[in-house]
Amino acid sequence: MNEVEVIRSGALGGVAHGFLGRRGGVSTGIHAGLNVGIGSDDEPDAVTKNRARAVEAVLPGANLVTVFQIHSADVVAVTAPPAERPRGDALVTDRPGLLLGILTADCAPVLFVDAAAGVIGAAHAGWKGAIGGVTDATIAAMETLGAKRERIAAAVGPCIARASYEVDDGFLANFATDDPANERFFAPGKPGHHQFDLEAYVVARLAAAGLTRIEALGLDTYADEDRFFSFRRATHRGEPGYGRQISLIGLEG
Repeated sequence: MNEVEVIRSGALGGVAHGFLGRRGGVSTGIHAGLNVGIGSDDEPDAVTKNRARAVEAVLPGANLVTVFQIHSADVVAVTAPPAERPRGDALVTDRPGLLLGILTADCAPVLFVDAAAGVIGAAHAGWKGAIGGVTDATIAAMETLGAKRERIAAAVGPCIARASYEVDDGFLANFATDDPANERFFAPGKPGHHQFDLEAYVVARLAAAGLTRIEALGLDTYADEDRFFSFRRATHRGEPGYGRQISLIGLEG
């Protein structure tokens, strides 16, 4: 069995973390690899085993905490493993032994740490959550636990890249209405369409919020089928389902 691939960010320093893809899992078929999506139509036993493998690859023995993601800016502060997944799109904690997990399949996963304060965060930034302020809300929630934004480092993991993310005029209009400067994140496409740079937009939001240590990994989930699941790729192929990868961060006890 292949080992789980753990992609790390230098910006996050020594905190236990990893952006995982599809390598190293037990799922087969269209979900082949490390599919951790409870909501997918993969075999539940395979998903459970994949989640266990993900935890062991990043912070062995930790309690995995994930959310029921709803493309919002809602942040959940966790102090203990919840009985069931809370609804939201970001997690923060200052408690060792909790491994915060965000699932993606083209959306941008963002991991945060203030090492001096011992506070971490993880956010799911699809386009709706990103423009809605999920990263800003995560930073604010970390501050309530004692973090200081001038110390917070953030890393943006594998997500769909501009070359792969075609959108229409209405999509661009949403962003331009929110802030005319957002047009810089769109490149010309075929008539009536544009190529959106989600990663650059998320990085800009992080910088505007006052963060100075930001790393973007520049990995395209759509284009790199061997390493990552992609909702849009599966949709373009007419496949009946798709896998989800996980990004993790935790404090050692």
